[in-house]
Amino acid sequence: MSSMAFPSREFSGLDNLATSVVVLGADDVIRYVNPATESLLGISGVLLVGDTVGHAFARSPELLGAIHAARSSLETVIEYELEVAVNGHLAIRLGCSVSPLDNPPEGVLIEMRAIDPHMRIARLEQARLQQEASRELLRNLAHEIKNPLGGIRGAAQLLEHELPRESLREYTQVIIKESDRLQSLMERLLTPHRMPQFGAVNIHEVLERVRSLTLAETPSVKLRRDYDTSLPDIRADAEQLIQSTLNIARNAVQAMHGQGQIIFRTRVARQITLESRRYQLGMRVEIIDDGPGIPDEIREQIFFPLVSGREGGSGLGLAVAQTLIAQNHGTIDCESRPGHTVFSIFLPLPG
Repeated sequence: MSSMAFPSREFSGLDNLATSVVVLGADDVIRYVNPATESLLGISGVLLVGDTVGHAFARSPELLGAIHAARSSLETVIEYELEVAVNGHLAIRLGCSVSPLDNPPEGVLIEMRAIDPHMRIARLEQARLQQEASRELLRNLAHEIKNPLGGIRGAAQLLEHELPRESLREYTQVIIKESDRLQSLMERLLTPHRMPQFGAVNIHEVLERVRSLTLAETPSVKLRRDYDTSLPDIRADAEQLIQSTLNIARNAVQAMHGQGQIIFRTRVARQITLESRRYQLGMRVEIIDDGPGIPDEIREQIFFPLVSGREGGSGLGLAVAQTLIAQNHGTIDCESRPGHTVFSIFLPLPG
């Protein structure tokens, strides 16, 4: 369809914006594309205007999902990072916001922006270092707590033998049981200590192991694979990768109360910096769930120990996962909104 059928002069005020802008009509036909979009996507606006967004971006399900969500909620939907691919062009990772419009009636405004991978990975690395410092402080604190805790438990046991009435032992049992619970928590805070045992690891064998364990524990959850089978083996500690990935998967299962879908996805990540070292090729492992999402008030602290969005949760699973990934020279990130949470693990590929 010719772009003349959808004149863009009514949006000419957007031509000089540095931000990429796409305007959709009520029928999801692309009515306007500004020059910044042409530059960002590497395609002429003439080829886009007049086409439907479902056809032009058929290989961009996350973008189409964001458009649907914005229409349904009548609110702006923000995606900090997603994969966008115009038909016939390579996919690129972008940040975008999708907003419903009054003019054109029932229209949609899509804003897209390039993501600087260097700044993003640097941010992740800085966050990891800060969280590791917090974990070290907690480990030192746990060491200091363990000895007096043992003394409290021992004193309660001695007291129990001296009590004249059986009914009074209920109170010493509370002290003993709570001391045991705190002792268990201290032990978990003090792990992991083991240094990684590096060897050749096939990431898909790791994910298949985690998949089997997850389904054995919670058969009701749906677990889908989306693997790039061309990925080579990496040098890593297989057991540590299994434990870290399993912690994330269990976290997702608990958030979904055992009902929902988890996707394991693997992809190549290009030009990434991990531990201040530049890699031309890396690996991106995503664990995606359709649960309720992470509460806003803890989203920035989810990798800190003792931070949990679940009642009764210890908040150690994700902290341990991040430590194990860091020991394998990788980093981990999370993006979340209701119905869509993605934990992304970045690991170096042999070069």
